[in-house]
Amino acid sequence: MIIAYISHPSCSRHQMGTSHPESPSRLSAIEDRLIETGFDFALRHYDAPEASREQLERVHDRDYVERIFSLAPAHGLKQLDADTAMNPHSLQAALHAAGAVVMAVDLVLGDESGSAFCGVRPPGHHAERSRSMGFCIFNNVAVGAAHALEQHGLNRVAIVDFDVHHGNGTEDIFSDDPRVLFCSSFQHPFYPYTDITQTSEHIIKTPLRAGDDGRQFRDAITHGWLPALHAFEPELVLISAGFDGHAQDDMSYLRLTDSDYAWVTRKIRSVADAHAGGRIISVLEGGYHLPSLARSVATHLSVLLG
Repeated sequence: MIIAYISHPSCSRHQMGTSHPESPSRLSAIEDRLIETGFDFALRHYDAPEASREQLERVHDRDYVERIFSLAPAHGLKQLDADTAMNPHSLQAALHAAGAVVMAVDLVLGDESGSAFCGVRPPGHHAERSRSMGFCIFNNVAVGAAHALEQHGLNRVAIVDFDVHHGNGTEDIFSDDPRVLFCSSFQHPFYPYTDITQTSEHIIKTPLRAGDDGRQFRDAITHGWLPALHAFEPELVLISAGFDGHAQDDMSYLRLTDSDYAWVTRKIRSVADAHAGGRIISVLEGGYHLPSLARSVATHLSVLLG
């Protein structure tokens, strides 16, 4: 089956300042690369719906959701934290970003698409149950995972996160829910300065050091993630796909390459093929050097396409 590509025009209207690295040009760079490489013709494009309050409140406290709605500005910027702000379009962008993953779950579990990629922003994996941070407002991948559990009745959902920053929000939301296996690879010590000693059978952390390259990354995935994923036998695999660990991205100090993202995508796909009927949903997180981001996403999708 072809890949569902889910986004929404509002995701390109969210702007946190002209010099902010999490900019609308990230999506346009990806879309231009997909057209240039011809991959765009293998995608089926969908406009994301808005996530509902019920869907958001499965993973976020009601008071937090109300606060975000109340803070949405009519003009200018409203700072939520040191790194995260809202402009007049940000609330709609955040609702559509979370809604994209809900739609992806419905398409993939409804056998309308074998896999899906959510080309959305703002990203989500730092958003905790009751706090925005790290460019993130709602936790998009968590909203989708909770929808799969509660609406579709799944019992085992895996979330794998290869962003250079740990998905602390996803960990916070699912730390007490053994139905979700969360595997995260990230530079450490580094933002958000995660406590790597707090782990469990369903929270797998594989920290990397500044300067590590594909060899250490692949070793961490092979020995840290894959045994846990195969033992868990997920019915659905979701990816928090961050490409800011690329050697050309100055957001971090890892030295990953396009081929490393192809490799990890193949390994994730092998897990999904073995246990989940090939059902994979990938959700854009970080990646701020536009050429390497665009190439890496195209490489990622080429592997999902087979």
